[in-house]
Amino acid sequence: MTALDAFIADFHEDPGYLDFARLAPVGDPVLAEERAHAELLARARFGSLQTLAEQDARARAALGEMLGFRPDQVVFQPSASQALMHVMFGLTGGVSASPGDFPAVGYALARAAEALGVLVPRDLVPQHERVTPGVVKEQVGANTVAVIVSLVDYRTGQVVDLEGVRQVIGDRLLIVDASQGAGVVDAPWQAVDVIAGGGRTWLRAGPGTGYLVLSDRARESLTPVWSGWLAQGSVEPVHEILPPQDDAGAFRVGAADPGAEARLAAAVEAVVRVGVEVIAPVVLDRTARILELVDEAGLAVVSPREDEERAGIVVVEPDADQFGVLAAALHNHGISATSREGRVRLSAHVSTSEDTLALLRTALLTFRAATRH
Repeated sequence: MTALDAFIADFHEDPGYLDFARLAPVGDPVLAEERAHAELLARARFGSLQTLAEQDARARAALGEMLGFRPDQVVFQPSASQALMHVMFGLTGGVSASPGDFPAVGYALARAAEALGVLVPRDLVPQHERVTPGVVKEQVGANTVAVIVSLVDYRTGQVVDLEGVRQVIGDRLLIVDASQGAGVVDAPWQAVDVIAGGGRTWLRAGPGTGYLVLSDRARESLTPVWSGWLAQGSVEPVHEILPPQDDAGAFRVGAADPGAEARLAAAVEAVVRVGVEVIAPVVLDRTARILELVDEAGLAVVSPREDEERAGIVVVEPDADQFGVLAAALHNHGISATSREGRVRLSAHVSTSEDTLALLRTALLTFRAATRH
């Protein structure tokens, strides 16, 4: 059995699940960590509490290995949204972002601007719903200090050209919301200054598993505004108010959930054992199969088709009067997907099975029969 085969065998989601971009079912290693930590907390066996304290370093080491950063450049967060809040509150100057990014980006920008008055949000208007290096080059002004993009657009499934964006923004900070791609996109992370992400989707670590990664340059540029008692470098209570440490740990507030850290560590360790470069083409293959099925059904595809521009998401947009028919067909055949704003988002992972694709095909045939004139 190859490492990839073993990785796939650890997942057991029911047939019909195509909603990984919303919440990805966890695998055996993550489930084992959840159970082990529940047992530890229930029994509190003598000497066992040290295990809780070890999970922070474990999670940071795993993320650092996957993304190509040192462990001290990584800090655990409860969610990607909180990681983004830390970043935006720490910036001074103009920050460009697309209004179409996941709302966590817009809210972080707005709240930081309202509270401190030193950050200036600037809209980065996509072209045909795509953020490209050309769009960034045309719209980023001289007073912009940072640009934020999503590695994968949650609405369109587009994979952004990080190297291209880096080339056109010069020495401005490049901030990436990696929530919809880390673990399944072999991205050039060394072109990035800040990575904010979460493990609930493609890393398959479950909820409550966010993280923030900072290059040394980013740490020097960001002010740790929301910095708590654990951000001074010691886990022991210190009543003297000390300055935050000089690494990513400055962006800690209080004690993290060690069970969530363990789940994230186990999920990332599993990815590292296989390699993102091995996982990515399998995900592309699964979504290519979905593209074939939706094409057979005559549905308009609004997500990218080229391999270099897509990952695990396929988005279709039926005629307005057919949206309800499609949603009903998918529901009636047990297909889990996200339907919003007249579109249906289908998202697949390496464990997406032939049974799932067969159910999708049947659902789409039902849709086609119901809408044939």
